[in-house]
Amino acid sequence: MLKIDDIAKKSATDEDINWVTAIAMVLFHVGAIAALFFFSWKLVLLAVLLNWVAGSLGIGMGYHRLLTHRGYKTHKWIEYFFTVCATLALEGGPIFWVATHRIHHQHSDHEGDPHSPIDGKWWSHMGWILVGKSMHHDTTTLARYVPDLAKDKFHVWITKYHYVPMIFLAAILYAIGGVPFVLWGVFFRTVLGLHSTWLVNSATHSWGYRRFQTRDLSTNSWWVGLLAWGEGWHNNHHAHPVSARHGLAWYEVDVNWYGIWLLKKLGLVWNVYCAKLPSKETVKQAAMAAVGALPTDIVAAPQANTDFASV
Repeated sequence: MLKIDDIAKKSATDEDINWVTAIAMVLFHVGAIAALFFFSWKLVLLAVLLNWVAGSLGIGMGYHRLLTHRGYKTHKWIEYFFTVCATLALEGGPIFWVATHRIHHQHSDHEGDPHSPIDGKWWSHMGWILVGKSMHHDTTTLARYVPDLAKDKFHVWITKYHYVPMIFLAAILYAIGGVPFVLWGVFFRTVLGLHSTWLVNSATHSWGYRRFQTRDLSTNSWWVGLLAWGEGWHNNHHAHPVSARHGLAWYEVDVNWYGIWLLKKLGLVWNVYCAKLPSKETVKQAAMAAVGALPTDIVAAPQANTDFASV
């Protein structure tokens, strides 16, 4: 069973700056700028590759679509591998990340949402991790949202020591390519990944198109979708949180989904939930509801399913 004190110290009050997080963010941004003075295409490729490992395999396919929403099932060793990859994104351990995201879905753009633009776009993008309680909630509150992870010794351990894989990665990169490899493979890549994730909190709750009439402000954003490996199709996601597929149309590029689909074909994942595009009649009803011609409560939404025939 999870012991909160084993995971983190007591959080700051709502008015306090989390100085550890703030200083770390400043240093990483300085390191990202310094990386530009060592530019080469080989280093750019290194940053992109590690960004995919941390942001797609780790955050998108691991923390988000597997651990948070259980959109598919897989072997424990794959789950743990994705979790380690996610710690390289510098977004905290799985218990904190998953609990915060589940709270976000429960209170999305309403009172209690830890990072909604209704509290300010800067707050939703980055301010919420710099000011106030850890993840804007105390650890006791967070633990109530992750009973599944709290019973898993590995997830409890990696949450406590989530910084260890990053240290190992930095050491390996330094041994291979010195300071330039560390600046691009750790600092620049991490800052790019952080802002890509934060844009899902800020930009896709502010700008974009809405396919579904959800109770929040979620939108679909093509450019956030590209930066965040498919996480930018946020209105689709809020309409169907359990779906492992977020990009529902052919033009909605969803790299995270392509990875899950490939693992499904290889027999490494199963019980994959996959939402489909709404029918033309449903789209018509939604459009009429949007202009007040129909009550919004009669607009049907397609149900999540496991049919891969149309993929």
